[in-house]
Amino acid sequence: MGKTIAIIGGTGREGQGLAYRWVQAGHRILIGSRTAEKAEAAVASLLEKLEGKGELQGMTNAEAVSQAEIAVLTVPFAAHKETLEGLKEELQGKVLIDVVVPLVPPKVTRVQMPPEGSALAQAKAVLGDDVKVVDAFQTISYERLLSGEEIDSDVLVCGADKETRELVIGLVDDVGLKGWDAGPSENAVVVEGLTSILIGLNIKYKVPSSGIRITGVHD
Repeated sequence: MGKTIAIIGGTGREGQGLAYRWVQAGHRILIGSRTAEKAEAAVASLLEKLEGKGELQGMTNAEAVSQAEIAVLTVPFAAHKETLEGLKEELQGKVLIDVVVPLVPPKVTRVQMPPEGSALAQAKAVLGDDVKVVDAFQTISYERLLSGEEIDSDVLVCGADKETRELVIGLVDDVGLKGWDAGPSENAVVVEGLTSILIGLNIKYKVPSSGIRITGVHD
């Protein structure tokens, strides 16, 4: 059965890429933005790509989160804390998939964690214990998500409790990727730090979107 998923900051490239994949998997997607007009414009663009098929709506971030079972945060790290503070009330009692990576331009190839230890830890500090925060999709580029093609990469999922991680792994599968349970919130520093390493590999080897694969493990 499809979920109702709010994508906070969903007008950005990563948010649109996830929306594109999840709509095709049968989920109802609410694109959130600071203004409803911007969200509606993103929806119109996505629906054109989807040939008008799928449940997709645009609205403000607060409206989207209020209506959703699951929220997904895809804003730049510079807006991470402020965005969460503004949506703290609407997020209570929900699952939050935090896709944000603490990149600090211009040195984006260097791992630079915030004082809390990770973006996930920062989210937990802002939101409190009644929001189940999970890290996922940090190593997947928007180009691959929007391509519609098969993605030769895996996704590490960490945070919250085992049941919540399994829920998110199911959503990873719906995107067409293999999700792996990467353990508790403390492991977010590794999951988020991989993005800077992959950016460095992209630059060094002149490729658009390197990824990760877990080997040696059989289901």
